Amino acid sequence: MQKTILVFKTSVRFKNDIRKLKPMLDNLINEYGRWSFDLEDCDKILRIETQSPNSVIISSILEHNGFYCEEL
Repeated sequence: MQKTILVFKTSVRFKNDIRKLKPMLDNLINEYGRWSFDLEDCDKILRIETQSPNSVIISSILEHNGFYCEEL
């Protein structure tokens, strides 16, 4: 099955923010997917590689936890 790469602009700024989101993001992707934040980038990029993409759910998770999230 082919993987899809989703890229989001976020307001996540700190490693503690990532630790807070980690269980939810891990639960969202399967064992073949992965995700990462680039906190060095001015847009605080979240990159998700998955076989079952759902950008609405990803945005909802971040927004529910108080972060801005916009798919690029």
